[in-house]
Amino acid sequence: MSNIKKPDTKGPVADEGVGTAADVDSVMKKYDRESNVRIWEGKPKAVIRILMAAFSLYCIGMTLFSQAMQEVRLSAFLGFIVIIGYLTYPARKHHLRPNHIPWYDVILMVVGAGCFFFYAFNAMDIIQLSVNIKPLHVAVGVVGLLILMELCRRCVGLPILCVVTVLLIYTFINMMGNGKGLYQVLRRVIYTLFYSTSGAIGTPISTCYKYIVLFIIFGAFLERTGIASFFISLANRVAGWASGGPAKVAVISSALCGMVSGSSVGNTVTTGSVTIPMMKKTGYRSEFAGAVEAAASTGGQIMPPIMGAAAFLLAEYMDVPYKEVALKATLPAVLYFTGIFIAVHLEAKRLGLKGIPRDQLPKIGPLLKKLYLLAPLVLLVWMVTTNTSTMQRAAAISIVAAIVVGFINPDERLTVSKIIDALEGGAKGSITVAVACGMAGLVAGCITVTGLASKLIAGVVSISGDTLIIGLVLTMLCCIVLGMGVPTTANYCIMASTCAPILIKMGLPDMAAHFFVFYFGIVADITPPVALAAYAGAAIAKGNPMKTGVQATKLAIAAFIVPYIFAYSPAMLFIDVSGWWEVVQIIVSSLVGLFGVAAALNGYVFCKIPLLLRLFLAVGGLCMMIPGTLSDVGGLVMVIAVLLYQRVRSRRAAPIAS
Repeated sequence: MSNIKKPDTKGPVADEGVGTAADVDSVMKKYDRESNVRIWEGKPKAVIRILMAAFSLYCIGMTLFSQAMQEVRLSAFLGFIVIIGYLTYPARKHHLRPNHIPWYDVILMVVGAGCFFFYAFNAMDIIQLSVNIKPLHVAVGVVGLLILMELCRRCVGLPILCVVTVLLIYTFINMMGNGKGLYQVLRRVIYTLFYSTSGAIGTPISTCYKYIVLFIIFGAFLERTGIASFFISLANRVAGWASGGPAKVAVISSALCGMVSGSSVGNTVTTGSVTIPMMKKTGYRSEFAGAVEAAASTGGQIMPPIMGAAAFLLAEYMDVPYKEVALKATLPAVLYFTGIFIAVHLEAKRLGLKGIPRDQLPKIGPLLKKLYLLAPLVLLVWMVTTNTSTMQRAAAISIVAAIVVGFINPDERLTVSKIIDALEGGAKGSITVAVACGMAGLVAGCITVTGLASKLIAGVVSISGDTLIIGLVLTMLCCIVLGMGVPTTANYCIMASTCAPILIKMGLPDMAAHFFVFYFGIVADITPPVALAAYAGAAIAKGNPMKTGVQATKLAIAAFIVPYIFAYSPAMLFIDVSGWWEVVQIIVSSLVGLFGVAAALNGYVFCKIPLLLRLFLAVGGLCMMIPGTLSDVGGLVMVIAVLLYQRVRSRRAAPIAS
């Protein structure tokens, strides 16, 4: 959720076998639209920085203190997003000149922002007109939406734009089929999508404005307090000495840093600049090193307490407190990172890798003295879980706490320049999320006005024959395919409007259905052919991007299995829990199952596992994840049998080798 920080070329990434900041820039500009930005230097750069910082302050102030109508606040918010969006993203990623913005971009920026500000200043009159808006209002709405869609093309990409376009065409055909004229339909559609809270200024933008932007800013400030360095040092102390220690450090530090950033790519680049060189030096292959960092960093979006932007949308759609979402996400997140940790450990054993010598690890004393860096996070968690204040106020107070902590930290002391950097980073990080949320609002609006959701539900239920597993698999494929070209926030909004109701209709609890689409929207970041987090890791590790993506998918196998576990066993999300023993059984069986699947994919435990036994081990692991005591016992027997056989075989082979 925070702005991506490029690796420092003076640090470990300057190593001969590791990519530099320029390598990362090159790869990300090729695959990631967010990395293609205008080049500002000198005075123009200073002006843009101040403008971005002012926008962040505006968001904080308006969220906390504004009493204006929702339509006024949200349309003004989108107007400012259009301004900073066109100042940041060019029409094409090539032929960029420093301090240059074409005349047509200036016109698009001014006219587009003007359309949203026009609504903000005339909101009450337009609301009173309802669907009987005048031709001027229709023209303003059409132009405003088209310019917002063009900004979406620049910073988010074409896939979600194609989805919106197809739905708009369907909406017009559907409504005109009811005997209405073109202008009559146009007026109704524009009122719904531009002027009502069922379109561009719907629930996604409202959530972005109220919560997401503040937490993006909070993450930007936390990054500048030096907390990422602290987390990496802490992870080194905890696991650096173990077999293949640096990879385990990457898993732990990425999980911790993910709580702050909530961004797959941003987390990969930030922590990967330190952990990937360490992994390669230890002996891991480039693709494996990049994949470990990408898979672990992607888990940041499911790691409480902050998680990714989509988690706030989930809370809003479900109409539950955010703390409830964070609590329910805890066990799946633990299983996800445990699965990666197991895979990393098995790979280290297979390669015979050692850890970092204990005398080279960070000393515990200096680390304990820096525990105060956790104060903003602890304060945030305490305020949210105890209902001491609203989410907005908790985020704002935590931002102030981060500033105070930053001034105290002698190693990375916060300065006025860093404060402006944090505010600027918060603003830049908000652009793509806000635009994606606006597009998701258009999708939801089209689905609502045409009644498409009920038709989709009936169609999928009919195809699956009321068989839940078919509905789950179809939903998973939709989430992953859409997620390859759409940010997690927009992906979740679309899936929450289309696929989640289908799963609910098929008997899944509401929360489990929304968590299911939430998870599979996230794993698209490491699923080839478009796996942005994996490509970022590959750029730093100087590995093959596609091989890194495939390896990351294998490492993050838990993310593909855990959603099915809580779909069939909602107790993992603390839903309809019979007793504590039920939760314990699910956790233990899932962990053993994950170990079995990870070992089968890796092909090594005590020694190399033959192919037939790998299949046997995978089946046993999957059985452990199927709800029911009988399947658990059967799976456990299979896994233990393979492990005992491998143990005996390795002991027999040891004397021969010696």
